[in-house]
Amino acid sequence: MTYVYILRSLKAPDRHYVGVTADLRARLKRHNAGEVTHTSKFAPWEIKTYLAFSDEGQAFAFEKYLKSASGRAFATKRL
Repeated sequence: MTYVYILRSLKAPDRHYVGVTADLRARLKRHNAGEVTHTSKFAPWEIKTYLAFSDEGQAFAFEKYLKSASGRAFATKRL
């Protein structure tokens, strides 16, 4: 399985991060340990939403969509 996830900062709740991984728990630990440059400033993080995909290509396409303007609007309203 490949997971597309949305994290919410506990330090700044209006901050979100979208990513993709095969190991969700390990990836969250890396974000919270400050090992990810883009998220270290706003750690700690919690998982807001995640979706599991059996097709890795679809997962990456959905992550790309969520990072677009219309995808951010969709995530804010629906996820």
